[in-house]
Amino acid sequence: MRKGYLRKMPSDPSATAFANPNIAFIKYWGNRDEALRLPVNGSISMNLDGLFTRTTVSFQPSLPFDELIVNGHDVTGPGLERVSAILDLIRGMARIEEQAEVISENNFPSGAGIASSASAFAALALAAGKAAGLELSERELSRLARRGSGSAARSVPAGFVEWRAGTSDEDSFAFSIAPPEHWALADCIAVVSAVHKKTGSTEGHALAGTSPLQAARVEDAPRRLDICRRAILERDFEALASAVELDSDMMHAVMMTSSPALHYWQPASLAVMQTVRQWRGDGIPACYTVDAGANVHVVCPEKEAQEIATRLRGIAGVTDVLTARAGGPAKLLEKNLGD
Repeated sequence: MRKGYLRKMPSDPSATAFANPNIAFIKYWGNRDEALRLPVNGSISMNLDGLFTRTTVSFQPSLPFDELIVNGHDVTGPGLERVSAILDLIRGMARIEEQAEVISENNFPSGAGIASSASAFAALALAAGKAAGLELSERELSRLARRGSGSAARSVPAGFVEWRAGTSDEDSFAFSIAPPEHWALADCIAVVSAVHKKTGSTEGHALAGTSPLQAARVEDAPRRLDICRRAILERDFEALASAVELDSDMMHAVMMTSSPALHYWQPASLAVMQTVRQWRGDGIPACYTVDAGANVHVVCPEKEAQEIATRLRGIAGVTDVLTARAGGPAKLLEKNLGD
């Protein structure tokens, strides 16, 4: 970038942002454009209040290269490269060249199927944009976050969120279809493994097309999206449960039949899923969904959450239960980490 096109940094080139992870009711699995992270199908999710990533970005003229610290540990290699790629987009938009220090922390396990990359890149997009002096709309932030992690597009808006596959970078973004208070649902996350998964979602997305089942999953996605969207708007739990469980099982069927095959479920994962189906058969409103990991998200009416969490803790192999209600949008915080 030529010097004549650079502009001065803001007087305080730092900002801190907060974002929730989300649980996808209708899953995103597979890209039609890996670089832009344009998905092969749309998706619908719920933000998870109480679970968060908090990220501070500080552009510093004295830094020779970008630095990334996550949960107190220096990160280099591919993790830093993904963050620097987003920072490069922001530097281009803001016409600046300063490198940045990024300090981020989660209050939940990372890389274990609880969408840590979603909250991480949503918070990064918001904090870095603000630190660079940009005033980005929700749509622009969603598109920017998507470039780091597809599901991060859904952690920018509030509540119940739909991400449209779109036709290009311009129209592939997420938006709220209902605010958090629209439906008092809770997600009771049965933690059966807090270990960072061997094959991350980015690598998994690239394998989706090798499964002979992926084409059928994608072809049927609009139908499942319609059912899920309507179920949320009408607060119809039975319709939601059937769509959510089917969609989760379809995604994992694709994973298991990709080349190489991905098996994220553990024995305890299956035990939770089978038990939840039995509960619903007995009249207890609960359904399961599993992202790219072993941990099982059990969605239920908020008034049932305490009882569901207690029951989940009684299942062999469940080491913890994290409970979250529908959460709000990514937002800026006034104080930086450590203040």
